[in-house]
Amino acid sequence: MTEKNIDELSGVETTGHEWDGIKELNNPMPRWWVWTFYATIVWALGYTIAFPAWPLISSATQGVMGWSSRGELAATMNQVAEGQADLRAAIAEKSLSEIIADENLYRFARSAGDAAFKINCVQCHGSGAQGSPGYPNLNDDDWIWGGDIESIGHTIAHGIRFAGDEETHFSEMPPFGDMFDAQEIRQVAAYVASFTREPSNPALAEAGKQSYLDNCAACHADNGTGDPSMGAPNLADAIWLYGSTEADIAAQIRRPKHGVMPAWQERLGDVTVKQLAVYVYSLGGAQ
Repeated sequence: MTEKNIDELSGVETTGHEWDGIKELNNPMPRWWVWTFYATIVWALGYTIAFPAWPLISSATQGVMGWSSRGELAATMNQVAEGQADLRAAIAEKSLSEIIADENLYRFARSAGDAAFKINCVQCHGSGAQGSPGYPNLNDDDWIWGGDIESIGHTIAHGIRFAGDEETHFSEMPPFGDMFDAQEIRQVAAYVASFTREPSNPALAEAGKQSYLDNCAACHADNGTGDPSMGAPNLADAIWLYGSTEADIAAQIRRPKHGVMPAWQERLGDVTVKQLAVYVYSLGGAQ
């Protein structure tokens, strides 16, 4: 029988472990800690019986209570949907103009549209709807296809140059690189730049005026203010979708870029499209 090793100072048995002359005492755990530990084991066993716990090959044990976080979420979402049913029905029945005239409906539609925007639109227009090169900023007051509430709703519903929708906005600027030589393109670019600032070469801009009037004014107007009914951007403000330098303008004249936006009506439904339109309208740049 192995003789017990008793510490001389405390009179407590040691474990036999020693580090640099320091011996480990074999003190028992406090009883309250031991009983608490046993209680957690009992609790864990009860939990695995009552709730989903053990993973199986293609599922998991369901638990005798039949509870799941997914089921609770579904029940909560159903309660929310039931509470919103009257508001959604009213949005479905009313026009966009009627919705924004009703303070209660407007507030609800704006909040729901904000949520829908974060799911479907931020990938292109940004989390704050500030846009990026090639994707319009929805906070300003520059609208290629019109910024009133009905125009915004139509654009969201039917998209831009979206082949799958017969009511989509569609227009294309021709590539003037096939019609103008390089010098003529620089001249027109300088003239377009002169709408908003002093061109780098006033003589070059003056030389491009007539070419602009002959070839561009039909869509963009003589003074460059554009035409939303044709999707022709306003060239007489400081907002540029594809860059504002004369080189950027020349590149767009030479071989224009044409943005595409999907039609959301079929994907999201009439109510969500209206909610999105109200939210975009509420950002402050709408007409």
